Amino acid sequence: MARSKPPTANVAPKLQLSPQGIERGIARLQERISELANFDTSQLSDDGDSPKLVALSTSIEDTLVRCFGENTSVYYRFSSAAQLHFSPGVWTDNYPQRHHYVEGTQKNILQSISMLGEAQRTLREDLADHEHEAKPENPVAADEGRLPLSRKVFIVHGHDEGSREMVARFLERVGFQSIILHEQANQGRTVMEKVEAHGEVGFAVVLLTPDDEGCTKGGAPEPRARQNVLLELGYFLGRLGRDKVCALKRGTLEIPSDFAGVVWESMEGNSWKQALGRELEAAGHEIDWNKVMRA
Repeated sequence: MARSKPPTANVAPKLQLSPQGIERGIARLQERISELANFDTSQLSDDGDSPKLVALSTSIEDTLVRCFGENTSVYYRFSSAAQLHFSPGVWTDNYPQRHHYVEGTQKNILQSISMLGEAQRTLREDLADHEHEAKPENPVAADEGRLPLSRKVFIVHGHDEGSREMVARFLERVGFQSIILHEQANQGRTVMEKVEAHGEVGFAVVLLTPDDEGCTKGGAPEPRARQNVLLELGYFLGRLGRDKVCALKRGTLEIPSDFAGVVWESMEGNSWKQALGRELEAAGHEIDWNKVMRA
């Protein structure tokens, strides 16, 4: 059985099947293999013809087109599997006789079974490629990259101890751990060194309270937050991102224009609790709203 060669031009790209389509193709090829294995060559005519053999050849060709596409290089690689009829190269008085057609057809059937088996192997490799692409290349590294979101919340504060304690106790009642800088051991470190050492948190709350006064040169002094609070606000914006920082503002005070894009909520009344809960939830934390409402 001579192997078909693809034309030198106008070869179509390989048919791209879904994983389900590939599995159906493998099953169809197995059906053709079973039909070949069960084919009875005794029904061949003296010249090797048989309507059932022609039908089987057509069915094989149709299956290859369904699996690989028409006029593709992969189709041409396996298309000889559809050539079942034995064609002798020469004719003499004693050749070919019926038994030559039978033997030749049997040989073609065995070759076709082998070719269709290779076609199945090609589809199984395509299926394996789909499964590989659907998985991350390094599942362990991917899992390590999705660390649990820390329930630690850093509280940046000034001199307003009442606001600081109120926010800290609220966070603890709704399931978070408050990190307050002055409660941590100094260990000979500067303030910023302590901030960096305890900065592995999932969120930061910045309390903007009117602890200082300041103004432009020649202007009238106005209430403002302490400078260290603004410094730490900028630090956590850079470290955690704007969506993981919430500023709570008490009283009237100047807010630097550079921080105009920062989310801040007024601490007047109790609505700040629901607002802080919403910001924590938006940052990816699970919030028990029953606890929020009772806090």
